[in-house]
Amino acid sequence: MPDALISALTLAAAVGAGLNGGLFFVFSTFMMTVLGQLPPAQGITAMQGVNRRILNPLFGLVFGGTTVICLFLVVVTPFTGQPGGGWRLGGAVLLVLGMFAVTMVFNVPLNNALDAADAGSADGVAFWRDRYLSRWTAWNHLRTFACTGAAVALTIAYGATA
Repeated sequence: MPDALISALTLAAAVGAGLNGGLFFVFSTFMMTVLGQLPPAQGITAMQGVNRRILNPLFGLVFGGTTVICLFLVVVTPFTGQPGGGWRLGGAVLLVLGMFAVTMVFNVPLNNALDAADAGSADGVAFWRDRYLSRWTAWNHLRTFACTGAAVALTIAYGATA
């Protein structure tokens, strides 16, 4: 595996981790608080809209592309012998588990349940207030920290090869 390719992919993964972490940071630090302060029907409707509109090609490229690159780095890093391999492997694993797996196992099912909720019903409001806001946000905090840690580790790995 050419060292230049591994270095370029490490840099791309670090940038992708930073972009994803920034997105999650916005939701963790104020977006969910703002949505939670709206009347429940408005908050539910707004978040349903966010969940539908985030599924676009650019987000798919950054979220999915970073995951694919990190999965590749997890597989090849032990065989490259490049400096910074431990940082590269650690950052890639952190992103795959802390961002991708958490998203798929926890945030997406909550988003799907919210999408099916009737914003005007008592059940929809109860789900929003009692389960969605607190659980989704807690898992999002984890994604924020994981992406930030991955960005740092991958940047250190990239710097070791420069």
